[in-house]
Amino acid sequence: MTVNLEVADGVATFRLDRPPMNALDIATQDRLRELAAEVTRRDDVRAVVIWGGEKVFAAGADIKEMREMDHAAMVVRSGDLQESFTAVARIPKPVVAAVTGYALGGGCELALCADFRIAAENAKLGQPEILLGLIPGAGGTQRLARLVGPAKAKDLIFTGRQVKADEALAIGLVDRVVPAEEVYAQAHAWAAKLAKGPAIALRAAKESVDRGLETDLDSGLAIERNWFAGLFATEDREIGMRSFVEDGPGKATFR
Repeated sequence: MTVNLEVADGVATFRLDRPPMNALDIATQDRLRELAAEVTRRDDVRAVVIWGGEKVFAAGADIKEMREMDHAAMVVRSGDLQESFTAVARIPKPVVAAVTGYALGGGCELALCADFRIAAENAKLGQPEILLGLIPGAGGTQRLARLVGPAKAKDLIFTGRQVKADEALAIGLVDRVVPAEEVYAQAHAWAAKLAKGPAIALRAAKESVDRGLETDLDSGLAIERNWFAGLFATEDREIGMRSFVEDGPGKATFR
């Protein structure tokens, strides 16, 4: 398998395993979509970590494979490519990317699908497609601009330059920078903490933010309002409020 799945403490880890650089070929893209669907269904999975291993997250698409594709082939494949990454982005549970080494092209786009990105001090991120006469095709032009703003996104996409971890943190491309040997442990700990939270409320929060960014303010507020009211039908809401009143904030054990 080009992506392995491990589940522990309510956290599923997608471990990219295509040495030496975890190039995201078609088989890997399809595997990511399959795993996204699986962890969405599984009740024992409450959060997800995407990890490429100690040395590299993912250095991009498989250029040798792409080079053999003509326009007609890519018209067909580009939809599947985007759907695979969108499937990861739409996992209705918290997702964190643990980024070591290179996260370039499709690798950067995969990290963009996560809710939170923890990067190693040696990480380098970027969208170098322009150097191939292309643009990002797995969501980079859209998710990157929404994350860091259009001007910074255009800088990275127009130039194809790589940014080191400190600059990535400064522009909001990653959320935390830690020593390389701590990346996975910290990502798993963050995910495990959220895995203990109220699952439906976390899903509601993620969908409200993500879907709200795709629409106008009034429509986003309607999404929020519907989820907010709907959560009053959940057992976790009752548990959380009872615990707050009886024991104080932050002590509820959700089911």
